[in-house]
Amino acid sequence: MILPGGTLGVVGGGQLGRMFTAEAQRMGYHVVVLDPDSDAPAGRIADRHLVRPWTDPDALTDMGAACDAITTEFENVPAASLRALAAHAPIRPSAAAVAPTQNRIDEKELLASLGIAVGEWAPVRTARDLDSAWRVVGSGPAVLKTATLGYDGKGQQLIASASELAPAFAALGGKACVLERRLELDREVSVMVARGADGNVVTWPLAGNVHINGILHTSAAPADVPEALSAAARDTATTIITALDYVGVMGVECFVVGGAVLVNEVAPRPHNSGHWTLDACETSQFEQQVRTLAGLPLGTTDAVCAAVMVNLLGDLWQHGPPRWERALAVPGVRLHLYGKTTARPGRKMGHLTALGPTGAEAHRRAMAAWGMLANSDD
Repeated sequence: MILPGGTLGVVGGGQLGRMFTAEAQRMGYHVVVLDPDSDAPAGRIADRHLVRPWTDPDALTDMGAACDAITTEFENVPAASLRALAAHAPIRPSAAAVAPTQNRIDEKELLASLGIAVGEWAPVRTARDLDSAWRVVGSGPAVLKTATLGYDGKGQQLIASASELAPAFAALGGKACVLERRLELDREVSVMVARGADGNVVTWPLAGNVHINGILHTSAAPADVPEALSAAARDTATTIITALDYVGVMGVECFVVGGAVLVNEVAPRPHNSGHWTLDACETSQFEQQVRTLAGLPLGTTDAVCAAVMVNLLGDLWQHGPPRWERALAVPGVRLHLYGKTTARPGRKMGHLTALGPTGAEAHRRAMAAWGMLANSDD
């Protein structure tokens, strides 16, 4: 057990690392961040920022020597780097636990081995697999996704017919992919789940999600779904995190189709759709990440009120700084900015969370505040 006063490390300096760092420091820990970007959001508030590549042997040695335990804020840290760090300090979650989630083919096969439902899919490792994959998935529409990397709609191509498949595969660089049937969704939901080193597992209330152009727009919690569906999603997340012997916080994105829960993707880290927990839960996903890394008891995950989170993208800055004072005049609204200095369309610059006595009121407040941010002549 690593008590306050110890030093925790995080590989990656983005907004997830920043929110982890803030929670760790609030709890009395020192934080070391490894990220090659000198302006990385987490690095700007960390006790120490190693501005070196994730593969730099000297940086890994320095970090391992300085930290009592180390985590990551993104899933694609090179395995060799994690192994090097593990020679010096505990890595949670471990490289072995994260590995199946770094490749969509491996992830789908893992879910199948656990008997967890997913939509129709087929691997496409080379162009020779395209015809057979199309037959497995059936007549379109479908989505072709790179097996590795890709997020917020990147690394994906929509496929309407078989004739579009080969050009789409070429456009994605001819790399290994998965072909997925495009489903008619009742809705999208996600569940955040955490597991301690002692095997104890907790889940947060389910969140209902809305995406625009492949990027999460809003997460509303607790999701307005039947309790049986919520329980099924939480049980599924518990099965996954336990099977991986995973220690840390995980997000499980799900589709609801015909009243059934299908797993879409697994995120081996805190997740955008769990940011509402910072303001509306007894223990946020980031405090829980600190607890799991330090070997502390897991905190309770009950929601104290309804909440709706809205992502704030760089598009809001196109006519000047957003009108924060107007949004913050709405009762129950909390603002979180990530310290990024350059706003670009589609870039996540921050989020706001609206709290309310009911889901409907939280949604009304969130949409009112978000709508007031645009800096225009209106």
